[in-house]
Amino acid sequence: MKKLDLLTPVGIFIGMTMIFLAVFANAGAGNFHFFMQWTSIVIVLGGLSAAIFVNFTSKDLKLLPTVFKETFHSNQYDLHELVEIFKNLSTKARREGLLSLERDVEEIGDPFIEKGVLLAIDGHEEKTIKEIMMAEVIAMEDRHQKSRSIIEKAGEYAPAWGMIGTLVGLVLMLQSLNDPATLGPNMAIALLTTLYGTLLANLVFIPMSNKLAGNTEEEVFVKQIIIEGVIGVQSGQNPKIIEEKLGAFVPARKKKNDAEETAEEREAVYDQA
Repeated sequence: MKKLDLLTPVGIFIGMTMIFLAVFANAGAGNFHFFMQWTSIVIVLGGLSAAIFVNFTSKDLKLLPTVFKETFHSNQYDLHELVEIFKNLSTKARREGLLSLERDVEEIGDPFIEKGVLLAIDGHEEKTIKEIMMAEVIAMEDRHQKSRSIIEKAGEYAPAWGMIGTLVGLVLMLQSLNDPATLGPNMAIALLTTLYGTLLANLVFIPMSNKLAGNTEEEVFVKQIIIEGVIGVQSGQNPKIIEEKLGAFVPARKKKNDAEETAEEREAVYDQA
């Protein structure tokens, strides 16, 4: 399940705020305009856009809005609930057979779980089920990597275009050494393009790329748990064994919290009695 994650915009806002505060503390509010150099902005953003257009196809770039949107969301998985799902499926399968699970997996609403259990119901062997489900996981990783690579490349190109802008500014400055009035603006172009490129890379693109990579790793981890659960149900393992096997994937802190909640529920029952 996807959940809105405000840490991405909050992190960018904090980073920009710290820069503004640093400028304000040393130069005062009246000098903010010195850090707004449109020539530098055009060089960095224009060059970055051009490099991205050359590097990717129009089909790839159509994914960009979706990719940016994903960075403002995070995956929410309840591993304890996932373990309970497979424990219940195993219990019913041992009592009533695999065919009885068809309606249950539809109610769960997870396409990956449904696909795996339906493969088991159709009588496929453990190896075949695992191969089919792992193929889907690998395909998902490839899709995510291809989408994420746009932001990764932007993180690589932004500092480079900052350096190109710096070289442009230095050339202009050297050509006009006999005119002191032009030294300041040309030096601003030289320095600010590097600032803009580095800022975009290290505050926006690289952190976003790393966040997307983390989301993918978490999704793959959960799908691997699902595959183990499906194999356990297909092979007729004891529900307790499945619970213990899948429970190994649940973080220790989560187990401790669940144990504490269970103890509190028992105490509440005793108090009512």
